[in-house]
Amino acid sequence: MSYQKLDIYNIAFELFIETHRLSLKLPRYELYELGSQLRRSADSVVTNIAEGYGRKNYKGDFIRFLIYSQASCDETVSHLSKIIRLYPDVSVDLSDKVAQYQLLGGKINNFIKYVQLSWRT
Repeated sequence: MSYQKLDIYNIAFELFIETHRLSLKLPRYELYELGSQLRRSADSVVTNIAEGYGRKNYKGDFIRFLIYSQASCDETVSHLSKIIRLYPDVSVDLSDKVAQYQLLGGKINNFIKYVQLSWRT
């Protein structure tokens, strides 16, 4: 099995692509500030799932990277919330992303619990 078969990875990857594209609609001066932070945190959600899976033989490491992924998910929601408040004209496209990242965070949390209880190395 590969990390690419994990639902949380596939959801996170698609959200990253969508969020990245939407971040490029920010005002020019914000592309390298809040836009960059948003892109990095959204990328971190995906990357930490993949890197953690690469360490799946070490249950503690796997869980640690899943926790990093969940934290990056929360960070992404925070950045999205700021952008929505600061740039209402862009918020129409981003509002549903907050709910999608919150749902993903719950899925990552459930997967962490599964790994803690049932993962065999």
